[in-house]
Amino acid sequence: MTIRVVVADDEALVRTGFTVLVNSAPDLEVVGEARTGEEAVQVIRRTRPDVALMDIRMPLLNGIEATRHLLTGADPVGVRVLMLTTFDLDEYAFEALRAGASGFLLKDTLPTELLAAIHVVAAGDALLSPGVTRRLIEEYLRRPVSAEQVSRRLEMVTSREGEVLQLIANGRSNAEIADELGVGIGTVKTHVSRLLTKLGARDRAQLVIAAYEGGLMTWPRFRSAPAG
Repeated sequence: MTIRVVVADDEALVRTGFTVLVNSAPDLEVVGEARTGEEAVQVIRRTRPDVALMDIRMPLLNGIEATRHLLTGADPVGVRVLMLTTFDLDEYAFEALRAGASGFLLKDTLPTELLAAIHVVAAGDALLSPGVTRRLIEEYLRRPVSAEQVSRRLEMVTSREGEVLQLIANGRSNAEIADELGVGIGTVKTHVSRLLTKLGARDRAQLVIAAYEGGLMTWPRFRSAPAG
């Protein structure tokens, strides 16, 4: 099955390079390109790709706002957005994920890693560059979270689900979580499905946001899970 991709970047050479790279993979196909955020919204709505490679800094409408229009607007599109930027800044990661993006990578990512990231995102998993993930964790650990906030966001989450959620927030795959907790893959998938329902999350990226904003990383109840 071919994964259909749209490439949105305001730099022609970068856009062309991504297009050539993506089309070099036998199961990936670029079905559209855009140089502005507005064009990205139009092209994605017209072509309905599986994944969009979205630059953050584009004229007329930046990538974060374009993503927000596509995923949380009046007529949401079922596309997985992988944000790409040359700027390794935490606030971009926060805003991209809040807008509904499924991944966040720097443009200096190796070609093989970018192709792998497209497959990961297309499969419904969340993906962040390791450096960004580490700083997200560090930043949220510095933020005081009240017991009331924790209770409101996570009161329906069981202890085991909390362990799974914390490991997801630390970037673990289902297989790694299963190995860490000594359970089967099917059990992990069940916990993930329940977490998505309980926290009203659309995918694993939204679970990461829920874990951080709900104060899970500072809640003693789940501190037994490794910080990774």
